[in-house]
Amino acid sequence: MKMMLEKSALYVVATPIGNLSDISLRALEVLAGADAIAAEHVQNSAHLLAKHHITAKWIRLHQHNESAAAEKILSLLRAGERVALVTDAGTPGISDPGAILVQRVREGGYRVIPVPGANAAVCALSAAGISDPHFLFYGFLPAKSGLRKRALTEMKSYQFTVIFYEAPHRILESVTDMIEVFGENRKITIARELTKLFETIYCGTLAETLAWLQADSNQQKGEFVLLLSGAEMPEESGISEDARHTLSCLLAELPLKQSVKLAAEITGGNKNALYQLALNLKSGEPGF
Repeated sequence: MKMMLEKSALYVVATPIGNLSDISLRALEVLAGADAIAAEHVQNSAHLLAKHHITAKWIRLHQHNESAAAEKILSLLRAGERVALVTDAGTPGISDPGAILVQRVREGGYRVIPVPGANAAVCALSAAGISDPHFLFYGFLPAKSGLRKRALTEMKSYQFTVIFYEAPHRILESVTDMIEVFGENRKITIARELTKLFETIYCGTLAETLAWLQADSNQQKGEFVLLLSGAEMPEESGISEDARHTLSCLLAELPLKQSVKLAAEITGGNKNALYQLALNLKSGEPGF
């Protein structure tokens, strides 16, 4: 019997990134109860549904036809049907198709209901042992080296973890470009084939990581998540006691960004350093 789902609604359903047993009970109920399922590659999603004896009416939705598929899905919603959206693995719209469809559905006045689950970036972060509470999810870097190095250069001063996805045929090139931009000693965690048979999580400097990849071609296969550590705060950007006290007083009365701006203007302190200190103060961590 189909689960009673809300009529004229789009359900955005996260699916396993490898191990099929990672599907949630709610996701299975939604997929079984949907009138139609929009999928990036039907053959991949069909394997998951077959395991759980779920049959479905399929709609193909990928990066090349998302706008056209959105119109078809909107017509189903207008007819009162329930549609579930999945991608090959993980959460739709996160470095995968889905965002355009969600936007169109919301503009049409219909509900979009998320069904949370697996996400490779968060999965990797949870097993990396990184204590910094702040991170940026970047997704895939540009495929061409010149554009990739330009993008990486813009992140050189970031003082928080940056998370990338990378394809196996570009992993060596990407790590090599990172060494050129960040130097050999910047720390990185590589997570490959998460939740699958050959799952591997490796932590080291960029130079150590490149050597590890080159030592065994098997380590260059699969789907990669890269977690690059942030830049260290330069000593010359240290904060005076006067600036610390001023910032602390301002934070008690004003929003964080306004406090940082005023503290920098009043004391002449480094704005980036004051911003990082403000984040630490807000999260209850010690300063520098």
